[in-house]
Amino acid sequence: MKCSFCNNEVEKSTGTMYVKKDAKILYFCSTKCEKSMLKLNRNPRYTLWTNTARQEKKA
Repeated sequence: MKCSFCNNEVEKSTGTMYVKKDAKILYFCSTKCEKSMLKLNRNPRYTLWTNTARQEKKA
């Protein structure tokens, strides 16, 4: 499975699963990704260290 924020692969038996009130399931590889998405409301497209931003920069 992939991290919902940075799109990196989450290793088996690691990471965090977060379930929202609308039953949407989010997976996070680290607390850095979890806090960036949930607490700081960052967009992964504009966060330079994420794979999504790196792909946007290439195009």
